[in-house]
Amino acid sequence: MTELDPDDPRPPYQQVANSLRASILTKKLKPGDKLSSQSELAQRYGVARMTIQQALRILREEGLVVSRQGSGVYVRERTERPVGLRPHLERAFEEPEVRIDFAGFSGETLHGALTEPLDKIRSGRVRPELVRVRLLVPDTDVPWTLPARVEDMGDSPEFRKRAAGIMERHTFAIVDAVNEMERIGLIADAKAELRVYPAVPLFKLYLINQLEAFFGYYPVREHVVNLEGADTPIWDLMGKDATLFHHAAEPDEESLSSLFIQQSQMWFDSIWNTVARKVPR
Repeated sequence: MTELDPDDPRPPYQQVANSLRASILTKKLKPGDKLSSQSELAQRYGVARMTIQQALRILREEGLVVSRQGSGVYVRERTERPVGLRPHLERAFEEPEVRIDFAGFSGETLHGALTEPLDKIRSGRVRPELVRVRLLVPDTDVPWTLPARVEDMGDSPEFRKRAAGIMERHTFAIVDAVNEMERIGLIADAKAELRVYPAVPLFKLYLINQLEAFFGYYPVREHVVNLEGADTPIWDLMGKDATLFHHAAEPDEESLSSLFIQQSQMWFDSIWNTVARKVPR
């Protein structure tokens, strides 16, 4: 049993929260680790389960742990690591229904992250019944304020043409790969769709099964690109340098993470259903 300090004036639930927090911050409990059950924690600290629930609520509000219904409480994964998005996508494809919404610049990261779960479907290792993927990227047919030429902050049609090629390569590959799953009979209901909208995103957003969100800002940096044979300095949006922050829905619908996911989904749907347009193939 872990003894609480009887001389500590703080309530027992705060002492328990402090003990668990210390274990998380010192990496004794690592990102992704599952905490002991509430009954086990209550026995360990010699307190009631209600005390444990209060302590866990503090840690959830601090963003240190996340509750997963029917599974338990886990140390929140720090998704600023490059591999942060990939395992969450792979886990999503183990569910009967998979819904992924992406808003960003090119879809390159998502294209790479979807490779493994789609290969698992082809090999029969996972078999969701329904897959829906929606991709929202900027319209390259309209002038951009960013990225822009360094010399005069002007729009570059040549850069937009180059960006269109990158976007089409990754987004069309996703659309074709997902739609093929239904066509060859691997998934009963699979559909991926691409739409563009008349704005350039300064962030990337991934929504997974309406239960998880990954969000990151694009840093703007000077980047020299070759346009029509000339090296051209461009203020560019650097997607690979974006740090992703992870939010997971919690039983409490009023928690910050749950509200962030709800609002992000509402924003995505509002753009998708109003100003976004389908891309002809």
